[in-house]
Amino acid sequence: MGLLDHLLGKPIASRQEEDHKVGVWAGIPMLGLDALGSAAYGPEAALTLLLPLGAAGLGYMGPISLIIIGLLVVLYLSYRQTMEAYPGGGGSYTVAKENLGTRLGLTAAAALLVDYVLTAAVGISAGVGALVSAVPSLLPYILPICLAILLLITIVNLRGVKESGAAFALPTYVFIGSVGLVLLIGVFKTMAAGGRPVPVAQPPIIPTALVSANLWLLAKAFASGCTAMTGVEAVSNGISVFAKPAVKRAQQTLTAIVVILGAMLAGIAYLCTVYHIGATEPEGKSYQSVLSQLAAAVVGRGAIYYVTVGSVLAVLALSANTGFADFPRLCRLLAEDEFLPHTFANRGRRLVYTWGICILATLTGALLIVFGGITDRLIPLFAIGAFIAFTLSQAGMVQHWRKVGEGKHRWSMAINAIGAIATGIAILVILVAKFVDGAWVTLLLICAIYFVFVSVKRHYAQVEVETTLSSEFEIGDISEPIVVVPIGRWSTISAKALRFSMRISDEVIALHISSDPVTLPALQRQWESFVEKPCQLGGHPVPRLVIVPSPYRRLFHPLLDYIRDLQDQHPTRVIAVVLPELVEHRWYQYLLHNQRATWLKAALLLRGDRKVTVINVPWYMGQETGPSIKKSGS
Repeated sequence: MGLLDHLLGKPIASRQEEDHKVGVWAGIPMLGLDALGSAAYGPEAALTLLLPLGAAGLGYMGPISLIIIGLLVVLYLSYRQTMEAYPGGGGSYTVAKENLGTRLGLTAAAALLVDYVLTAAVGISAGVGALVSAVPSLLPYILPICLAILLLITIVNLRGVKESGAAFALPTYVFIGSVGLVLLIGVFKTMAAGGRPVPVAQPPIIPTALVSANLWLLAKAFASGCTAMTGVEAVSNGISVFAKPAVKRAQQTLTAIVVILGAMLAGIAYLCTVYHIGATEPEGKSYQSVLSQLAAAVVGRGAIYYVTVGSVLAVLALSANTGFADFPRLCRLLAEDEFLPHTFANRGRRLVYTWGICILATLTGALLIVFGGITDRLIPLFAIGAFIAFTLSQAGMVQHWRKVGEGKHRWSMAINAIGAIATGIAILVILVAKFVDGAWVTLLLICAIYFVFVSVKRHYAQVEVETTLSSEFEIGDISEPIVVVPIGRWSTISAKALRFSMRISDEVIALHISSDPVTLPALQRQWESFVEKPCQLGGHPVPRLVIVPSPYRRLFHPLLDYIRDLQDQHPTRVIAVVLPELVEHRWYQYLLHNQRATWLKAALLLRGDRKVTVINVPWYMGQETGPSIKKSGS
């Protein structure tokens, strides 16, 4: 087995695709980690914004959470309908493009791509934040840990759909069980204590209020808290990963995710209020995540605490998997519509879209490096793309129901209309509240990606126009080309290229760029003995050896100048440049050679001269024997 077989697994045949699809239990960790993990950083993001209010800020946590849960329910009902209407995968891009037009569809796609990158970055950084909260000595190593987790998630996703679901199942269900247990114990203790439970481990004292509550501050807290809803669309986008009946399994998965997430958000908001737990400064030495404080207050710093904190770390870090599950699939749809390079639509050895996974990993890594792996720095950029996509998707579904018949689908249209209005208001609040803090960066990125889509589409349209042939094949002038073979020295590699050149033309020029006059006589003697005499004896046209001096040791410029002069002398002839090329067994062996053939080919092609054709003749190291010119007629 090769290295890739050990690292990624053996290739999977296309016919085996159905065997690698998943059910509800695997679908929850695969597509629900982002949504479930956001229960850890969504409430904390809101509480961080409420820090200036001191203990009074906890009083606003309940209302803010209720509004967020209400929006979550609306989105849930809306996306259940979207799945039924678009069983092939009803993501925002598909829905908006088909019902609101290509421009809004591309806007939704650009917003989602940005959101998926931020989903991966925020998830990993939040997970490492939870780890640092439990082990403060790791604070200086936040970024290296983030990048190591990113590499692990990338490899797992490259191994295939089923493998990623199985790999993330254990930490997901441990997280659900441990956090659920902490919340249940906390609620029970609160009820038993008449609403005033005594913390087992005293949480940090909430700082004194610096300001009084105002609409602007509450709007910013709501905007940050809305990050808890990102990832809800993931199941709608990923219907294709489910085994049959795919839509039913996808709906069951979404139901489970939303119920668990809603219960967690409500439980965390309630217990934070009764236990007087607030956020701490994310970059401070005494930083503790909200869930860490909550678990310690409810059950103390014993076994349950460490299992809970460990599972939070794992799920938050692995919640990046939602982005890895949907980013490549969205890229595939865009590539099929020619808004991204076609290579994004190609599936790799494990039936996953390898290019999409690798590009997402690269962008996520860059984002983590730029922001130092700190969650709080990334939060202002987060949720904007998701809510733009939510709004366009719901508005598109309203139009969809109008097309298929308003009278038959009034209830469905009403749900999607409420969803469009609710998420539309939410995105306005988020944009206004977060604009100065970094929302403008997200908007610029969305605009830049939209421009990329349009540019790629324009390019493919131009290629289609120029390459489409609707007339008969024109024979025209099919005279033999003038063949130019660059040779550095007489070798088996140059001999093979020369032999091939003589097969396609009687007019062959062996071009030697001479920068060392000392070696020139030896080459001329070899040429006379090994090429000219055998060709004359065999009755073949003799290739010409042309020497072009290069006193400044340049290779490309003299060669290109010679070809240009040759074109001027023969304006109607095609010139074929045959490049001998050494092919090694191992990739690292290429580092031992100068790769002149590759660079020369690039230089010739970039000239854009349609009268010049470039042909590569490979010599496979260790697999060939030197061809003799004497055998050229055999």
